[in-house]
Amino acid sequence: MKLVSIPANPVPDDVVAGSIQTPDGVTLRFARWAPPPGRKGTVVVLQGRAEYIEKYFETVRDLRARGFAVATFDWRGQGASDRALGDTRKGHVRNFSEYATDLAAIMDQVVLPDCPPPIFALGHSMGAAIGIRVSHDGSRWFDRMVLSAPMIALRPGRLTTIAGPLARFMRLLGRGSGYVPTGNGKAIGAEDFVGNVLTSDPVRYARNAAVLEQAPELGIGAPTVAWADAALRLMKDFAAPGYSGHIRQPILLVAAGRDEVVSTPAIETFGMNLLAGRHLILAGSKHEILQEQDLYRAQFWAAFDAFVPGTPRY
Repeated sequence: MKLVSIPANPVPDDVVAGSIQTPDGVTLRFARWAPPPGRKGTVVVLQGRAEYIEKYFETVRDLRARGFAVATFDWRGQGASDRALGDTRKGHVRNFSEYATDLAAIMDQVVLPDCPPPIFALGHSMGAAIGIRVSHDGSRWFDRMVLSAPMIALRPGRLTTIAGPLARFMRLLGRGSGYVPTGNGKAIGAEDFVGNVLTSDPVRYARNAAVLEQAPELGIGAPTVAWADAALRLMKDFAAPGYSGHIRQPILLVAAGRDEVVSTPAIETFGMNLLAGRHLILAGSKHEILQEQDLYRAQFWAAFDAFVPGTPRY
């Protein structure tokens, strides 16, 4: 499958892009890059909700500069992967186990056959939550995981306490495929920069918006009721006593101090209970740390370099 290249966001060199099919018949777009000569190791990038491969071209370059091969893909329901509903702006799944199916298919068909070990994961938000779930359930693909603003819990608000029961009730009424209340199909990341909750970096925000302007089919809008219900049930699992303590995977959680999407205190609490984990908070950063200003990205990469074995010291 084709990758979208614009002058402000060119495709990194030496890419292999294509598609695979999951066991339940969903077509996923993927891309992978070999490591620089003489280096080994792969980082699998697990994107957040409403994201797409092109948004991580800068991250791919950062990782390859550190000597890693990179593999990433579009989750079902977003990017250039299959979408379940006629309204393709709805990022829809019935259960987050569908995302686990996507990850297993990518590992089996792309990463394990064609990417050099050791293998690490770099996940953001929803992708980080999926990484946590599969690790908790026993998957051992990754030597270590670095997770940016993981979707452990939503940022507290007036409607947070009723969101779960409301989503479940609406789903029982047969409205699971509809947008969440007040939601619409306007692509996430295509709104005006002023007032956005994702990043304080206007240049990177404009770059991502330009990708969506060039290829609007990559974008999605608000989630469906079913997606919200599935996400809230997963976050309820994360809050159960002993959940994080059951995970044996070495994990670094990096939270954003000004996050208006997910709960930074919940990430901190989750990280404190990990058996083999660490956590830190980047004061001043908004939710999308890897799309943030250089000040915050530099802190993120310093933490990554200290946590992931084999990363060159600069």
